[in-house]
Amino acid sequence: MALCSARTYAQGSYLQRIISLSPSVTEEMYILGVEDKLVGCTVYCQKPPEAEKKEKVGTVMEVNLEKVVSLRPELVLTTSLVKRETKEKLKNLGIKVITFPAAKTFEQMCEQLLELGRIVGKEERAKELIVEAKDKTDAIRRKVRGLPKPKVFAQIGAKPLFAATKDYFVNDFIEFAGGTNIARDLNSGLYSREKVLEANPDVILIVTMGIVGEQEKKIWEKYDVIKAVRTKRIYILDSNELCSPTPVSFADTLEKVVEILHP
Repeated sequence: MALCSARTYAQGSYLQRIISLSPSVTEEMYILGVEDKLVGCTVYCQKPPEAEKKEKVGTVMEVNLEKVVSLRPELVLTTSLVKRETKEKLKNLGIKVITFPAAKTFEQMCEQLLELGRIVGKEERAKELIVEAKDKTDAIRRKVRGLPKPKVFAQIGAKPLFAATKDYFVNDFIEFAGGTNIARDLNSGLYSREKVLEANPDVILIVTMGIVGEQEKKIWEKYDVIKAVRTKRIYILDSNELCSPTPVSFADTLEKVVEILHP
């Protein structure tokens, strides 16, 4: 629930100095063409590359309030990961705060872009982008309809081993690409290698970045009883692309997942 509704902004009264504490929201501001309103963001806001040049105010969870205040924002866009205490301090300083709950599906992500469009005065452009993204996504889904559904294990954490359930974007990528997520219906993503052995997936996706992914791939390669290992279908994917997409980038990443599941 937003601490301040986007619908409270009357036509022509859109705020001009905005800080984003969400990598996906930051990217969406560029997509909507309002990056000039963005005066600050987190160190994790790296897309597009131009976002790295914006003033940094901390991480998604740890915010430097002094830095925020120095940038004189009229509005801070936060996520559910930002501490409520931090949000209250911002409000007490007279700064408007809008919280975007973590989107868990493609549909929720589209709704978030539309809400952001309302906030920054680009609602019509947001609607256009959403229609384009949905059309492209629907076309990809039609292409894989009727194909065999490979069983997929998507690993999004290493210590402990953590799988993508239906509460993560990765699940939509797998299902939209014509696959079956073996961890879809779990209440918790906590998993074990024994469970993976039992499920015997056709494909293993390691959703991470850097050396951790390579290390995990080497560990999986020791389990040659798993079909994905025997057929060399272990893939390392960029966590930014699969875990923090925008409606625009979703379709492009979905095409990559389709190529993996249906080579």
